[in-house]
Amino acid sequence: MTALLTTNLGATPLLGRGKVRDLYAVDGALLLVATDRISAFDHVLGTGIPGKGKILTQISLFWFDLLKNLVPNHLISAEVSQYPEALHPYADQLEGRSMLVKKANMFPIECVVRGYLAGSGWKEYKALGTVCGIPLPKGLEDGSRLPEPVFTPSTKSEGGTHDENISYAAAEAAVGSADAAELRRLTLAIYTRALEHAETCGLILADTKFEFGRTGEGIILADEVLTPDSSRFWEASEWKPGGAQPSFDKQFVRDYLESIHWNKQAPAPGLPDEVVERTQAKYLEAFRRLTGQDIKL
Repeated sequence: MTALLTTNLGATPLLGRGKVRDLYAVDGALLLVATDRISAFDHVLGTGIPGKGKILTQISLFWFDLLKNLVPNHLISAEVSQYPEALHPYADQLEGRSMLVKKANMFPIECVVRGYLAGSGWKEYKALGTVCGIPLPKGLEDGSRLPEPVFTPSTKSEGGTHDENISYAAAEAAVGSADAAELRRLTLAIYTRALEHAETCGLILADTKFEFGRTGEGIILADEVLTPDSSRFWEASEWKPGGAQPSFDKQFVRDYLESIHWNKQAPAPGLPDEVVERTQAKYLEAFRRLTGQDIKL
């Protein structure tokens, strides 16, 4: 099985390529295609993870369905047979890894929620005792569960730059106080529902980020949702505050890149087969645990 690193849909207008997804304009809607590209330290690597785009798309579809009574989403269809006929010849590139979605005016912030202390949140807490300016109790450790989930928005990076945590006041300045309050409410409600489901699967959802947009019908959930690329999932049985937790994401990739002392500058290196296989297995395990289903790659 080979990794799909880039898509080509003929005359279909390409709007852009992100770190993972290719975005096309299709008859008043948008087509999101998740490739098998993988990024680390803000760079797309020279090697992909075969099937990763399918796994991420199917996880998102699972969550969109689970959450649909809580918040509307941008999905029109994920069935290639229901796409415009001009796309049918490209089914081999689209099957299982694409979504036809509604256009929306996207909010210019990432809606991050943390139920546990990790990553940039831990770094800020260690230095200042806060996360995004929110004071937290003393004595917490790396991996500690927070007294209650906190909404910690960030900037939305452009052109591969790194997202930066911002205060709630900065989020209000960016989107307005009414929308900021609604985005916070939705973010915390979705996280609570997802956390409960993850716990039934023996997993901890430590933190995650969402993107929202507005259509004529109101605010909708968009992009990907609750995948290992946008969320920290931990093994509940192995959770032990006091250090980094084993995670269902690209940790094998990061560890390898650190081991070869890559300077984190372009061009990004490729990955050895063992790292590719172990990373693919981790994504597959996350899919199976969260959905209770299997997937054909």
